[in-house]
Amino acid sequence: MKYKHIFEPLDLGFTTLKNRILMGSMHTGLEEEKNGIERIAAYYAERAKGGVGLIVTGGISPNIQGWTAPFAARMSSKKHAKEHQKITDAVHKEGGKICMQILHSGSYGYHPLNVAPSKIKAPINPFKPFKLKESGINRTIKDFVNSAKLSKEAGYDGVEIMGSEGYLINQFIVKRTNKRTDSWGGDYKNRMRLPIEIVKKIREAVGTNFIIIYRLSMLDLVENGSSWQEVVTLGKEIEKAGATIINTGIGWHEARIPTIATSVPRAAFTWVTKKMKEELNVPLITSNRINMPETAEQILASGDADIISMARPFLADAYWVAKAKEDRSAEINTCIGCNQACLDHVFQQKVASCLVNPRACHETELIYHPTEKVKKIAVIGAGPAGLAAATIAAQRGHLVTLFDADSEIGGQFNMAKKIPGKEEFYETLRYFKKQIDLHAVTLKLNTKVAVSDLKELDFDEFVIATGIQPRNLNIPGVHHKKVLSYIEVLKHHKPVGKRVAVIGAGGIGFDVSEYLTHQGTSSSLNIDEWLKEWGIDKSLKARAGIEGIKPHFEPAAREVFMFKRSAGKFGGNLGKTTGWIHRSTLKKKKVTFIGEVSYTKIDDEGLHYIKDKENKVLKVDNIVICAGQIPYKQLYQPLLDLGKKVHVIGGADFAGELDAKRAIKQGATLAAKL
Repeated sequence: MKYKHIFEPLDLGFTTLKNRILMGSMHTGLEEEKNGIERIAAYYAERAKGGVGLIVTGGISPNIQGWTAPFAARMSSKKHAKEHQKITDAVHKEGGKICMQILHSGSYGYHPLNVAPSKIKAPINPFKPFKLKESGINRTIKDFVNSAKLSKEAGYDGVEIMGSEGYLINQFIVKRTNKRTDSWGGDYKNRMRLPIEIVKKIREAVGTNFIIIYRLSMLDLVENGSSWQEVVTLGKEIEKAGATIINTGIGWHEARIPTIATSVPRAAFTWVTKKMKEELNVPLITSNRINMPETAEQILASGDADIISMARPFLADAYWVAKAKEDRSAEINTCIGCNQACLDHVFQQKVASCLVNPRACHETELIYHPTEKVKKIAVIGAGPAGLAAATIAAQRGHLVTLFDADSEIGGQFNMAKKIPGKEEFYETLRYFKKQIDLHAVTLKLNTKVAVSDLKELDFDEFVIATGIQPRNLNIPGVHHKKVLSYIEVLKHHKPVGKRVAVIGAGGIGFDVSEYLTHQGTSSSLNIDEWLKEWGIDKSLKARAGIEGIKPHFEPAAREVFMFKRSAGKFGGNLGKTTGWIHRSTLKKKKVTFIGEVSYTKIDDEGLHYIKDKENKVLKVDNIVICAGQIPYKQLYQPLLDLGKKVHVIGGADFAGELDAKRAIKQGATLAAKL
């Protein structure tokens, strides 16, 4: 077997995990949806069918105060337990095991009833918490125990206690958020009482034959977080208290260091788990940015951990484990760490899904049934929308021909993959290439379909996925030799000078600025370089891994000035959970942001503009236009005029800020109905 370490069973004494892959906890929003239990049961069951060794649910609160938001999921009554039996039954029917995560959000709770060790408002939350009285702490411990007992009654194989990421338990542990002077504050021995009491009392209540995972914050990445010795001390006490397995938590939600975005190197934090393995005897789980079997196998073979946790990769592909076991890793639909349809959705109170797999969390709604009537379908355009439509339609049994004028599939992804920190986009294109082969899509590259060709094309239905074209700006001198489009820069590699103005502050403008300021190898491909850039101490001598450590960014390759007409934050429409990373990176590269301008002209001198009613000129070598795009769908009307059945998807349908999430979903949804 190619991945022998992944598929080595793990004997826990009273039960055995069939492999070393854990589906990590991630809130989906289904927990609070009408009929959400049925939908989430189908979601977990499909992953169990896909072969994962153990599933951990999204965070379920032990009481109302611990809600992540009003009316969020709870496990505090027999009624809740009975409902959850639908989940455990569905998973067990597919041969899987599942643990319920008990999560008390503390001051992160987005509601006015939240509580914390001290009355300190979290920087990511407008609601100031109530300080827990000692009686409230004891009641909270009882609620954790009650929740664990009910989860056992519901049929769960165990629980995970969420002790990291800056939630309630984490808030008690560190001086950053615990200013108490009673027996639950002050010395570290007092501050770590809460998790020890919770684990000890849960073990007493559920007995020996029940999995207890404790998610330990091994690297807080915030000021006044835990020291490494404190983390080790707590880990040893949690082991003594009765934990079966200890999971690795990295970073608080308020940390200004990325931990799971696509720019984070694969397996960027497994060295932390490896260091903890020297201290503990129970099995350890490692996590964060592990998305392919080769990476997981290497981690296990190196002894960095005993179990690999992946959350979002199971949104991207429910059958990740089965494909790895059958040596079909080329067929894995890889998580690219974009956060656009998962975490961003959750923060917007929307049901999570996945940019590369829109079926995720919609398993009961988006179904790819074999077709009852085979059709000949032409898909014109092999960008993300066209690729999804073509491969899924062919998977269902249709005869599909995919046309593209370019020499390779991918459309805009072929530019995105060149941006430092977006190397994972190569994986999506590899996946689609494999799907084209598997489902016998006829691929015709270097084939520009013209209107004159349409009468010769004998197809039952046409899908127009021809994408976009850059919007022309009405600025005098816009055709000056200094001016380049983002396509000329990223796709055609036109030379760019050392001093550059970028017009446009959306996703494309940020990508181009990142591309232009970068030099050398991408730090996303080098863990040690990336850790230096973000000021993380790999020796763990610095408290919380960061105190006193200065980030080190290489000087920018070019001097870049980013312009936009509107007021407000630059990159305001970027992803909620990743936009700050892009802004931070460009600031560290010393990009100058100039907003609320109107453009006057472009000439030999450079870019002329008006700012604060004052005429200005910026002397630059080049001006790169990243100011939007319009749909490119010239074939649509001629096909309609010929009486053909035509569909338009992706950028050809709507060309706002480029949106692969919408494009792939449109392609998949259409293909499911064809």
